[in-house]
Amino acid sequence: MHADLLQKYMIITHHKGEFMKVSFGDTTLAFNPVSKKSTLPPTRFGADIVFTSLQNVDFNGIDEVTRTAKAPFIVQGPGEYEIQGVFVKGFASSSEYGDEAKINTVFTVRLEDMNILFLGALSEKKPDLTVVEDMDSVDILFVPIGGDGVLDASEAHALAVALEAKIIIPMHYDGIGSKDALKTFLKEAGVEDIKAIDKLTVKKKDLEGKSGEVVVLKS
Repeated sequence: MHADLLQKYMIITHHKGEFMKVSFGDTTLAFNPVSKKSTLPPTRFGADIVFTSLQNVDFNGIDEVTRTAKAPFIVQGPGEYEIQGVFVKGFASSSEYGDEAKINTVFTVRLEDMNILFLGALSEKKPDLTVVEDMDSVDILFVPIGGDGVLDASEAHALAVALEAKIIIPMHYDGIGSKDALKTFLKEAGVEDIKAIDKLTVKKKDLEGKSGEVVVLKS
């Protein structure tokens, strides 16, 4: 069989705030799921691995992505993990989201030959970029843009450029953060006319030649 046909697709959807669902083959990842205690509306589905970067009701809805018959593997802090062939590293950073400064975990995730960098509720303008040293490329970057305790739109764009991400997916602007954050971020990136899509479906080959492409997902 041709090698291209063997490549798995990654399917990404956005479910308010920083809640991202990533499906890759038979594996489903949930990043910063919204809790039922949040003012944001939660979304329910079963995940194999759940990532919570910050202990806040807007990001720690583990119950919402837990099947009755199968509990997910939960990653809530710094460390190194291998789960079902998914390689994860968590790095401590800071966030000012909420009532006080807290530890925010930045996650790097490798699924076969595709690399994800999830910044969570990061507030540091110039974080330690050694988090990407073991990544041959940042294929998919999830970056908060809403300000008010996390990076604002201009800071987020500057960091995304510094990380040389192939695809940049903004988050933390719908229901939390500045209402003008997305407009400002797209202006900074020079793509003000970009249209939001329901989901991103991508495989490794699709990333060839990409640099700093912004993708906005409907939420």
